[in-house]
Amino acid sequence: MLGVARRRLGSGCALGQLMQALRPAAAAAAARTYSAAAKEMTVREALNSALDEEMSADPSVFLMGEEVGEYQGAYKISKGLLDKYGPDRVLDTPITEAGFTGIGVGAAYQGLRPVVEFMTFNFSMQAIDHIINSAAKSNYMSAGQINVPIVFRGPNGAAAGVGAQHSQCYAAWYAHVPGLKVLTPYSAEDARGLLKAAIRDPDPVVFLENELLYGESFPVSAEVLDSSFCLPIGKAKIEREGKDVTITAFSKMVGYALQAAEILSKEGISAEVINLRSIRPLDRATINASVRKTNRLVTLEEGFPQHGVGAEICMSVVEDSFEYLDAPVERIAGADVPMPYAANLERMAVPQVEDIVRAAKRACYRAVPMAATA
Repeated sequence: MLGVARRRLGSGCALGQLMQALRPAAAAAAARTYSAAAKEMTVREALNSALDEEMSADPSVFLMGEEVGEYQGAYKISKGLLDKYGPDRVLDTPITEAGFTGIGVGAAYQGLRPVVEFMTFNFSMQAIDHIINSAAKSNYMSAGQINVPIVFRGPNGAAAGVGAQHSQCYAAWYAHVPGLKVLTPYSAEDARGLLKAAIRDPDPVVFLENELLYGESFPVSAEVLDSSFCLPIGKAKIEREGKDVTITAFSKMVGYALQAAEILSKEGISAEVINLRSIRPLDRATINASVRKTNRLVTLEEGFPQHGVGAEICMSVVEDSFEYLDAPVERIAGADVPMPYAANLERMAVPQVEDIVRAAKRACYRAVPMAATA
């Protein structure tokens, strides 16, 4: 455009006046573009909108759990749903996870699509018999005659200052079970797209949220806000591309991995961050393709290390891409102890950004030898 202007007007005052006139219009257009792209949504809003839209689209979908109705959810995920859909589809239950989970599984046997909320997944231990023996195994044991379209959802993993009985990550627990799908959203896009997919799925889905992410805002596109938006189950997302080391993470740990990648970039290390999204099925293809590019792997989770998600990812890479590895796999996980209550000990028990940075440097042979720091 500048070349055309020069040919028509020549250099000098006329061209300057034209450019001055164009600048406000260009700035306004840029502002409009930024505003359209800068729409933000909290994870809480994403979950609420997904529930609302799926309940509106399918009358067989209903929500049940402790305080989901009158109180609008312990974390306000179900805000407004009781008023809109009534007590037949938003059911406040007694404090009996074993009871209402069994009722939900029975309803799914009959063709309804229950969404069962646990106030925390630590309380799902009361209902694990129904989740595994009644929901997960029925399709196989019935030779495909019985589908169990049910979602078990709620906050999972460490929050803050709630002690050992309310801080455990159950990703590896439920991912161990054939017949279950296990999803772990990080962003508002994840929460909205994966919850819709979980509700529409014909099989039982364990949907592991994170309490500390509910209030976090993320940019969302017009596509994400469309009522037809849905993410595929079993497909990871590359949140940040890199060439030197692969970092796999899920749920809240994705944010930590991205922070670590930013720090590493300032030191010349290009980290690729994979948001797993789905723990079962696991997107082994995306993980292995990334490792074959970067030749290094750091796995990240806040659960216990033994028999964890990172161990499964490591084995997958050893089986499929061992010859591509230029360094030992680094595994970062929570401490192998019940979660301490004291804040200083709690911080030591869960992975921190600096742990990820150190592990990535070790994988890239950039760590300072211990003898040099003595």
